[in-house]
Amino acid sequence: MTSYRYVVRFTALLTLLVGLLLSAPAQSERLRDLASFAGVRDNALVGYGLVVGLDGTGDQTMQTPFTTQSLENMLSQLGTNVPEGTNMQVRNVASVMVTAELPPFSQQGQELDVVVSSVGNARSLRGGTLLMTPLKGADGEVYAMAQGNLHVGGAGAEAAGSSVSINQQAGGRIDGGATVEREVPLQMAGDDGVMELELNDADFGTARDVVEAINGEFGSTVASAVNSRVIRLQAPLSDNERVNFLARVESLDVDPGEGPAKVVVNSRTGSVVLSSAVTLHRAAVAHGNLSVTISQRFNASQPNPFGEGETVVTPEADINIEQQEAPLQYMDDSADLVDVVNALNTLGATPQDLISILQALKAAGALRAELEII
Repeated sequence: MTSYRYVVRFTALLTLLVGLLLSAPAQSERLRDLASFAGVRDNALVGYGLVVGLDGTGDQTMQTPFTTQSLENMLSQLGTNVPEGTNMQVRNVASVMVTAELPPFSQQGQELDVVVSSVGNARSLRGGTLLMTPLKGADGEVYAMAQGNLHVGGAGAEAAGSSVSINQQAGGRIDGGATVEREVPLQMAGDDGVMELELNDADFGTARDVVEAINGEFGSTVASAVNSRVIRLQAPLSDNERVNFLARVESLDVDPGEGPAKVVVNSRTGSVVLSSAVTLHRAAVAHGNLSVTISQRFNASQPNPFGEGETVVTPEADINIEQQEAPLQYMDDSADLVDVVNALNTLGATPQDLISILQALKAAGALRAELEII
């Protein structure tokens, strides 16, 4: 009964999603949501630091010697030398990795949000303070400095050998916890004013529509397609005029059209998402489940009265094999998405069954879509 309810709920949800997908009218989108300018991107920053002020929930220094080493190095830089051979048993310190995203056009003094994550075996970073941590880019240069009090969303408590926790406590966040110290040089256009616009998804039809929309907006040929993703723009040489030019380009409305037929399957969760362009060739599908049940019981073998034998325990196993009925289902040629879903639902397929069926249809050449398993 539970399996049947699960199948019914899943098929109802899948049918509802398909209906919403097919009934949604095609709408134009702003160009800024479909593309980005070459070179205008975030840059990842990372650093290693220490969090102090923990309430006995820090690293166990015997198992994380790098925490003790980092603490000794920090203290020596602050003028305090730890005697050699000292066994530092500190439970209020934790080694962490600090990450942040440096937005384009960032200036010195700008504040960034940082994420702090435990490296060792600290139980919780709640109530801790991150000490000054340099954040470096891929080139090894320091671009920001992070420091501040952590906000940890999780909570926990333990007593008498029992513990309870809510959410994750080995990571936290500091809003505005880093200050930009170095700017990233960015050159959007060359000396001749030529720059590139890159589509998020490569598509020749969308590239053509974008070029027509841009040239129609400015009344001249300022855009030309290089390939299905890159569009070359002839921008003004003046910085102020270039900003106005790019603002007008970003605000244009473009209809990206219908994307390619695609089926995305998440093998870990069983989620299956189909685009509205999915169709089928003629095919017949039969899918059944083979159920093997093995049960074991133990019997005692008693010796005859006044015999010299010993009582022996003998196991016995019962094996039962059942195969569910799987009628052959026919799928007509050029069936649309609704027909595909209805046909699969008729089989009573669960999410895992759908993955197997879709793979078989793709291998047989009947599924007119790209099958992607993530």
